[in-house]
Amino acid sequence: MPLCSFYASTSLPVAKPHSLPSSAAAVTTVQAKKSPPAVAAAAAATVLPTTAESTASMMPAEALSLHLPELPSAMRDKILSLELMGVDYGRALSLNPALRDAAPESIHAVVTFLQSRGLHFKDLGRVFGMCPSVLTASVRADLRPVFAFLTDDLGVPEAAYRRVVVKCPRVLACSVRDQLRPALIYLRRLGFRDNRALAFQDPILLVSSVERTMAPKLEYLAGLGMSRDDAVAMALRCPALFTFNVERNYRPKFEYLVGEMGGGVEDVKAFPQYFTFSLEKRIAPRHRAAADAGVDLPLPDMLKATDEEFSEMLERRRSR
Repeated sequence: MPLCSFYASTSLPVAKPHSLPSSAAAVTTVQAKKSPPAVAAAAAATVLPTTAESTASMMPAEALSLHLPELPSAMRDKILSLELMGVDYGRALSLNPALRDAAPESIHAVVTFLQSRGLHFKDLGRVFGMCPSVLTASVRADLRPVFAFLTDDLGVPEAAYRRVVVKCPRVLACSVRDQLRPALIYLRRLGFRDNRALAFQDPILLVSSVERTMAPKLEYLAGLGMSRDDAVAMALRCPALFTFNVERNYRPKFEYLVGEMGGGVEDVKAFPQYFTFSLEKRIAPRHRAAADAGVDLPLPDMLKATDEEFSEMLERRRSR
């Protein structure tokens, strides 16, 4: 069975190909015997299925194949299989050129292995869409070590593999030796001790480069006028700080805090979550509204409140 047909049968309700009902077939046979060849051909061509089954649409793979007439069958099967999983083959190929020469059977082996580790068919579009390199990964050399790392280093039970992978598909595309374990060691040295939180809430940290991402963020924060220990304490309280871009996030928000709000380093040390809010949609509008109302609010109160709560705070402060 072609793999695209297998995926169609396991993921989508698939109708059988058109077939003539037994009664119609019998009529056609009789007409063919009693009529001239031209009449018989016309009769066969004009007989229409009448049952619900025979009027259902063709299999997705069969329908899609109509658009790929010039491709070799193996290539067509591969493309259709990925499309049935919700993967854009063109985009996946641009990000992972090795996909062009990958055999459909090797892709099927990856899919089968991931499903054996608890992933659902509906998850594969997200996983392969975000990380097309997983499609050409080696089950033995690349994927098995990742799941062993989740269990041995982070204590993730097999039943929870799916939760981690769906949260951060990039874990499957990372080398345990070169990325996942070095990142874990670095984070533990900083003071991250909750393996459950790292696995289920912040797995993005495990796929972040120590040299290019995490260490430079701490250096920037320390450069604002605090000690490295203070910067680490901020990251422990708000791990998302490791995911923000210095030029697009840290710098403009801190400059606004200092230049427009009259704040400084002590404010972000006390409330590191300040950097998680949008400057254009939350920080600046809330600050201007409070300033226009003549109200001075602590950063947490000003930013964490809902719009309704924020309006009520301004009214209460104005009425005093």
